[in-house]
Amino acid sequence: MSGSLVWTRRRESVARFWRQYRMHRAGVAGLAGLALLVAIALAAPLLVGDGVQNVTDAPGSALESPSVAFPLGTDQFGRSLLGLLVWGARISLTVGLLAAALSVAIGTLVGVVAGHYGGWLSTVVMRITDWFLVMPTLVLAIVLATVLSRSVWTVVLAIGVTSWPTTARLVRAQTIAVESRPYIERATALGGGHGHIMARHVIPNVMPLVLAQTTLGISSAILTEATLAFLGLGDPAVVSWGGMLQDAREAGAVSSGHWWYLAPPGIAIALVALAFTLCGRAVESVLNPKLGVDR
Repeated sequence: MSGSLVWTRRRESVARFWRQYRMHRAGVAGLAGLALLVAIALAAPLLVGDGVQNVTDAPGSALESPSVAFPLGTDQFGRSLLGLLVWGARISLTVGLLAAALSVAIGTLVGVVAGHYGGWLSTVVMRITDWFLVMPTLVLAIVLATVLSRSVWTVVLAIGVTSWPTTARLVRAQTIAVESRPYIERATALGGGHGHIMARHVIPNVMPLVLAQTTLGISSAILTEATLAFLGLGDPAVVSWGGMLQDAREAGAVSSGHWWYLAPPGIAIALVALAFTLCGRAVESVLNPKLGVDR
């Protein structure tokens, strides 16, 4: 098959996917919200400047209520909460995407290997997976974030290496289903090795499941990052939505009634998690119509 024909079929497949995706109104709404958020995060220096970290030259006084000058009020240092919210979107989205990608990559590798080889290797690998599955993900992430140095990469690693078991089990089941098909037997009979079977036949067929799982996993990763930051285990040198909630707690915003300090990051986290969930459900419905997800 020529390269041009392959690319033509891929473009047709993408176009067909988009036509089906557009039929899901909730998924389109979630995608539009995410596109707007990404655009705001990328344009943060143009929208709110780059001085949110400089507490000594903060433009306002501590804990000002919302006003024309500060639409969302200020924090305990006098910094604009709107600026912090916009800059925090960068870290929260970055951590969510990278952590979900790492989690799905580990889960896909484990699932494909366990499903392809089977036997004692599959048994050992899946027992390890079961151990991770029964252990609370947040507890394991807290342990890793506590032991390692406090940085964004530590948070990504802590979330990624503790949230892969669900993906591994799904991919293993899909791998077993794919390898029961006749063309796998033909490829094996023609001399295809383990690497060829997994790379050329198994992985392309499990990628739709991986894509849907990645989309759904991003929202969980963002929530976990916010939780770790709220517990004081995030990177103190960067602004994130979870870190804003932690700062609000330390500033006594809960007891003093400074709702404008708590509400914006909390609402932002909820909306982003909802948007990714809507997109994930729509992708899952398009790739697997038997699910019958509501539109």
